[in-house]
Amino acid sequence: MNLSFDLRALRYFVAVAEHGGFTRAAQTLHVAQSAVSQTIAGLESRLELRLFHRHERRISLTPEGELLLGQARELLGQAESIELAMREVHGLVKGEVRIGIPSMLGSYYFPPLLMGFKSRHPGIRLTVVEAGTRRLQRMIAEGELDLGVVTEDASTHRLECHRFLREEMVVCVPRDHRFAQRESVTARDVLSEPLVLFQDGYFHREFVDRLATETGQQPQVAFQSNLIPLTKAIVRQGFGITTFLRRVVEEPDLAAVSFEPSAWLDLSLAWNQGAYLSRAERTFVDFVLEHSPRLQH
Repeated sequence: MNLSFDLRALRYFVAVAEHGGFTRAAQTLHVAQSAVSQTIAGLESRLELRLFHRHERRISLTPEGELLLGQARELLGQAESIELAMREVHGLVKGEVRIGIPSMLGSYYFPPLLMGFKSRHPGIRLTVVEAGTRRLQRMIAEGELDLGVVTEDASTHRLECHRFLREEMVVCVPRDHRFAQRESVTARDVLSEPLVLFQDGYFHREFVDRLATETGQQPQVAFQSNLIPLTKAIVRQGFGITTFLRRVVEEPDLAAVSFEPSAWLDLSLAWNQGAYLSRAERTFVDFVLEHSPRLQH
């Protein structure tokens, strides 16, 4: 069976689609613009389909192009995995792990793990990306990240997930707040207070949104920020309260109060289901799972 395309043509097509034009795609690919244009024209001719709408100053994908884009990304990802697997047969181990971590974990839970791994495997480069769990899921699916930290739910069914941390979500208040001397507070109590929340897409925000859905009570959002030091400063000054994983609240001028009933969050290390993991990636996963009990303390 003679195919209408090859991997090079698909790589050029994806680059044009992602960069929105032939010039920027050619610059990224380090080839002449004419080579990109001719390759795309040849691909369209062989497929007998128009893949791009060509406007005066921009291009856009046709419906057929949109369909091909998703398939092309998947096929190129598989090709890269095959090449990596063959290279590793000869001992050429991939020397980089790209992992996405939500800011709360990156600041308070992962530093000892990352430093410990780097100490044991100095030849492996770690690239850490901070983002909300939903964005991390998309980046893993699109091949921008090898691994990421997610909260498991129905949307993660296409990911291979391994739980490594179970931590309590608590209410964070200043020491002089009326909640500070309590052992626990209800979701209704919390939602009645001015809140400082992360933006959509972070597990912290989804946790609060879920409480609102369960109680039928709308949260009173006073501030939105993904910056943990800023959120803490706002809470200290008495302009609102928030929720954090318990370890994040371990400061003398802040109090951590449990929910009633207590609320626990399960966090998992995830990658694409069926994806090939390099030796470096497998080694990192094993290291995290081996040392995860230490994160509970």
